[in-house]
Amino acid sequence: MQRRNFVKSTLGAAGLGLTAAAESVADNWHSQPAFLAKNNFKLKYAPHFGMFENSAGKDPIDQLKFMSDMGFTALEDNGMMGRDVALQEKIAKEMTRLGMTMGVFVLDKGGNGQNTLAAGKPEYIEIFLNGCRKAVETAKRVNAKFTTVVPGDFERNLPIGIQTGHVIDALRRGADILAPAGLTMVLEPLSDTPNLFLRTSDQTYEICRAVNSPACKILFDIYHMQKNEGHIIPHINWCWSEIGYFQMGDNPGRKEPTTGEINYKNIFKHIYQKQKAENKEFIFGMEHGNSQPGKDGEMAVIKAYVESDSFTV
Repeated sequence: MQRRNFVKSTLGAAGLGLTAAAESVADNWHSQPAFLAKNNFKLKYAPHFGMFENSAGKDPIDQLKFMSDMGFTALEDNGMMGRDVALQEKIAKEMTRLGMTMGVFVLDKGGNGQNTLAAGKPEYIEIFLNGCRKAVETAKRVNAKFTTVVPGDFERNLPIGIQTGHVIDALRRGADILAPAGLTMVLEPLSDTPNLFLRTSDQTYEICRAVNSPACKILFDIYHMQKNEGHIIPHINWCWSEIGYFQMGDNPGRKEPTTGEINYKNIFKHIYQKQKAENKEFIFGMEHGNSQPGKDGEMAVIKAYVESDSFTV
């Protein structure tokens, strides 16, 4: 299918919406492949499979093409490790053709849920290390540089310092596997349940400093950190040297930016200016749902990112 950038839509100075032509493209994407609107996003936003399937269809390759046609330059796929090898390779080939960057996939530790590194149990650590070895193979196939790691649950029968030491020891061993392959595990503090060991950005910063490896950094999920600690921009500044990756979703609801309380325009502007000053480029994983169903909801997601990306530099 031939594709060319015939129309580049800025969606208005205030980012208030797609042009009528662009909306028509989304509604008739397969039948009008030559007339496309492509946004020039300042940041490397990474949608996930399923986010635009009403517009692009269920085929992941068609979804990639649609993402690229809409101006997105990265992909995030938490479940990549579980995909068939042939599909992994097919996805990677198409992303290379489109000039898209692979974002995170989740490091699947397996172990039937027995995955808490805080316990310090050798069998749990070995499960994690085997996951690291498998993640390296997946990363090679899909040209990935980041894999998400969640250390697991809090171990309530041990002091917090002992648990922290166990986690650091395990992550150092994991980093020794990942670093030679150029793969970085990004540790994600979460708000899903208070049973999780890793909860805040400063705690994650402390652990990354102790692991002391380029293969161990922070996944700063703005949605989770808004719920657990707030004060988002100062926390980004404090943890900056150890942040490897960003994710987002608005709160409450974990939907696209502009649907909740988080001022993503200011946050994106702040990060953009900092990364530009240091010649960095982060990937921003769009790890959230759509606030509205169907094609209209998918257009609302694109509009939200255009609006949030419309900050003045």
